[in-house]
Amino acid sequence: MLVDTHCHLDFPQFDADREATLRRAREAGVEIIVNPGTDLESSRRAVALARRYPEVYAAVGVHPHAASGLDAATLAALRALARHPKVVAVGEIGLDYYRNLSPRHRQVEAFRRQLDLAAELGKPVIIHDRDAHEEVARLLEEWALARRDGGEGEAAGVLHAFSGGQALAEAGFRWGFLVALGGPLTFQNARRLQGLAQALPLKHVVLETDAPYLSPHPYRGQRNEPARVALVAEALAGLHGLPLTEVARQTTGNARRLFRILDDRNEHVCNGSHSDG
Repeated sequence: MLVDTHCHLDFPQFDADREATLRRAREAGVEIIVNPGTDLESSRRAVALARRYPEVYAAVGVHPHAASGLDAATLAALRALARHPKVVAVGEIGLDYYRNLSPRHRQVEAFRRQLDLAAELGKPVIIHDRDAHEEVARLLEEWALARRDGGEGEAAGVLHAFSGGQALAEAGFRWGFLVALGGPLTFQNARRLQGLAQALPLKHVVLETDAPYLSPHPYRGQRNEPARVALVAEALAGLHGLPLTEVARQTTGNARRLFRILDDRNEHVCNGSHSDG
């Protein structure tokens, strides 16, 4: 059984065949799909999908592209949504210094505010980091140390679509973060990423698709979907010289612990009582 820790099933690319997409995922052995929000409306859609489908869980957050729109009212609405029992993380949040669709100072401000929200709610975070490794590392280290001082012992979050080096990955492990690997691991020209994946202990790794983006080989350039996380698992198994079943077992266990999803009935452990925010 597999977990797709990052899929934007709420996006319009799935409007025509969402049910069929989920059926193919089940047939491929994908038992859990985590759907992060990218803004308030996307977060609302993610929660609605989680309510509808047992295997879908949601994360709520504002992506750095939309950081300029994170105001007090939006943060309050995210806080209310995050109290739904199937919201397992705050995300997708972070910094994107490649496209810079929001000013960098607004990205940093939104990132800090949502990290604080996650700490307040006791939830892990899903981190977007593109061409901003040093700044992301600095902010996450500050946040992780503050959480440690506060007595937090659970996983802090996941570095989505990881594109950093081994030093950043190992620093993330010290701060309580896992690394997510997706479709690019299967690309023939991804030698650096494949070398890194070989060096990473599986206890720190989870799998993702980032669907509808980053479809793995041999579907590169096509719309991605959760069923194809199996191809990422196969690539990782080959790099480690392990059976696919062992990679599936370890990465699925990591994802369940990260998002605090306990058993095969998809029951989610919540801290305190929650309303349907």
